[in-house]
Amino acid sequence: MSELSSRSSWWGLASCQGVNPDLFFPASEQDATPALEICASCPVREVCLEHALASEEREGIWGATTPRQRREMRRSKSA
Repeated sequence: MSELSSRSSWWGLASCQGVNPDLFFPASEQDATPALEICASCPVREVCLEHALASEEREGIWGATTPRQRREMRRSKSA
């Protein structure tokens, strides 16, 4: 894990700070585009994704990935 491994050390640097959190928990993956666009240029995107995978976040957009994408990452890692 990176030097920004503790959530408290990277959370305040995230591009999503100040954005309505509901945007990152869309009703469908088709509605995820606005959140994914914010994540795409986030300076801590990779650390956020590491956090989501390590803590098995099953909902929401984390590190510019959808829940389905993270499930696929976990499956391919365990295969």
